[in-house]
Amino acid sequence: MYRRTRLRKHRWGAVFLAPALTAATLAATATTPAHAAEAPYERVLNGTFDSVKTPWWSSGNTPSTVDLGRLCANVPAGTVNVWDSMIGQNDIPLEAGQPYTLRFTASATRDVSIHAVLQVPTAPVTTTLNKTAAVTTTPKTFQFTGTSTRADLHAQLSFQQGGATQPFTLCLDDVSLTGGATPPGGGRDFGSPVRTNQYGYAVHGPKRASIVNSSAKPVRWRLLDASADVVRTGRTHVQGTDTASGDHVHIADFSSVRKAGTGYTLAVGDATSYPFAIADNPYTSLRKDALGYFYDVRSGTPIEAQYAGDAYARPAGHVGVAPNKGDTDVPCPPGTCDYSLDVRGGWYDAGDQGKYVVNGALAAWQLMDSYERSRAQGDSAGLRDGLLSIPEHHNGVPDVLDESRWETEFLLSMQVPAGEPLAGMAHHKIHDLAWSALPTRPDQDSQPRYLHAPSTAATLNLAAAGAQCARVWARYDAAFARTCLTAAETAWKAALAHPDVYAPSSDSVGGGAYADTDVTDEFSWAATELYATTHDRAYLSRIDTRMTSAGFSWRDTGALADLTVVRLPNRFPERMVAAARKRVLAVADGFVRDERSQGYPNPSLPADGAYAWGSNSVTANNAMVIATAYDLTHRDVYRGAVLESLDYLLGRNALNQSFVTGYGTRFSHNQHNRIWAHQIDPELPSPPPGSLAGGPDSALQDPVAQQNLVGCAPATCYIDDIYSYSTNEIAINWNSALAWVATFAADSAR
Repeated sequence: MYRRTRLRKHRWGAVFLAPALTAATLAATATTPAHAAEAPYERVLNGTFDSVKTPWWSSGNTPSTVDLGRLCANVPAGTVNVWDSMIGQNDIPLEAGQPYTLRFTASATRDVSIHAVLQVPTAPVTTTLNKTAAVTTTPKTFQFTGTSTRADLHAQLSFQQGGATQPFTLCLDDVSLTGGATPPGGGRDFGSPVRTNQYGYAVHGPKRASIVNSSAKPVRWRLLDASADVVRTGRTHVQGTDTASGDHVHIADFSSVRKAGTGYTLAVGDATSYPFAIADNPYTSLRKDALGYFYDVRSGTPIEAQYAGDAYARPAGHVGVAPNKGDTDVPCPPGTCDYSLDVRGGWYDAGDQGKYVVNGALAAWQLMDSYERSRAQGDSAGLRDGLLSIPEHHNGVPDVLDESRWETEFLLSMQVPAGEPLAGMAHHKIHDLAWSALPTRPDQDSQPRYLHAPSTAATLNLAAAGAQCARVWARYDAAFARTCLTAAETAWKAALAHPDVYAPSSDSVGGGAYADTDVTDEFSWAATELYATTHDRAYLSRIDTRMTSAGFSWRDTGALADLTVVRLPNRFPERMVAAARKRVLAVADGFVRDERSQGYPNPSLPADGAYAWGSNSVTANNAMVIATAYDLTHRDVYRGAVLESLDYLLGRNALNQSFVTGYGTRFSHNQHNRIWAHQIDPELPSPPPGSLAGGPDSALQDPVAQQNLVGCAPATCYIDDIYSYSTNEIAINWNSALAWVATFAADSAR
């Protein structure tokens, strides 16, 4: 559920403004300078440096740290330009025509002149202020004012002190930038109050919309076709106040309409929804695109235009071709091991280009489980060879297995070799020494790459995915199946010998930590997969976790044991199957209740009301549990709840935003990613269709969110901006959940 908190280094890049809060919105909501003077809104984060430096950065030649509540930087001598040494903060929102006042206190170890600059650093560069400050050894407070000529969400405040003939230390404190007519978190526009699935509803499925309306009584709705003719009318159901969004919501139900068509809209009064389709099976393309995402994030192979399209084609990444060091011979950090491994392949995890065993194993498992689910339910479409546009299509193997194999082979390569300390365990992750710039294409990454220390969690993830791999590949490639099982059994024994080797939460430079200090759930999950494959009763005693209302995530995998047991009932003792079935149905019932209790159909309802990093993956994972309940019972209430979960992801939410790229009218397309960065560089593409954005994160864990989402209701704490990594990242285990649910929806259409 939670992924990781990261510090973002200094970057330059072009700006594409997110639709939820744009330059036009800022300009439209600005009033007069007099109003701004009455409300001197603070625009700088952490200007007092009470404990940490974040989100301030400094040039690589100007190391800085917080010292006695000040930000102090060691300025080098010998640079040429004033901007060759800088301290700064990015992502400051500015409004056109508004004055901004900068105040700060500065001192230095000798008398120097520095420049205080507030500007939009991307073409066309616009400068709000550029002032010289004469800094002495005695702290002095400075104040400057300038007027912005451009509205932008990504202005930069910098203190520039390059060109020094002698080194010195500069210290800053009490940095404040005030101004603007729009308060932090203000100026957001969610469009029409009529929120629908912006892509399409199934002919034989629920069709509902959520309408923001203050009336305490039902109101009239009209369903219009592409010609704006009225197809059906009705009265809303008053749902009431939706706690997560603060909206007073009505529900319009037009499920009785079963005429396929495009260009439908729903109108309430003068408000009209975005257009949508009604189709026999609107989910087939979503399944293909959500699964096709994984080819586009493959590491160690060229992404070819004939499969991905011209815009997404790129050379192979991390194969040892200059400038990158490659993943073909990756060492551990100095002094931690005396070997290197060939760990090419696999999928790039998320916005970064790291590869993580715990995250990758869950994603691979979901793809393999989708295959097992399709086989168990007799859904042939999910078993198709040729379903996807990948090099392995038409090789006699279902494409979903071909794609999962690309990751599974990487997972196996992360195992510590025989004869080494911790032999059989899995290295936790492999990634760059430091965070690479945004954007950076994989083949252009010049950072050294390192294997990070093995962990018990990663080892058990490898055991679980390896055991499942052996099971699903037995009918297609017996030799590969044996390789997977050998690796899984070796990993299991290694985990038993080293049950408490944990990845530290501090290991978060250059890649996510993925820390986990409770591996009882991983032991249970791995034992379940190993027993399902081998029938060795020694594993049964280690299956001791249960499906709960907490669901599952990369960190919490215990519930996956129950999902595997009910997926493969003939492989487990009858009493175990009955108990697991009872738990899955009970948890699914709770998720359905949660979905129905809200104004927007989200099967996730956090007890504390907080939306977590990657909240959309929680929605999809919970929908997977509900779908499993449908497979067990074939009760339409479960199928309908899954389809409405997709409604939520495709636009029927408090933001009126489809979180899936390419699906709907207003869809996420600026997700945080180093490869697909159209917002920064117009020559680069946006993420491919079928990419799932992380979604609302009410903790506001990045500067863009902190600047622009202040005071947001939990369900609205999202911005479609590439620099908002805590709300708008993409990740393999989020897309694997979407792909699983989309496959279920496509298979269950009737």
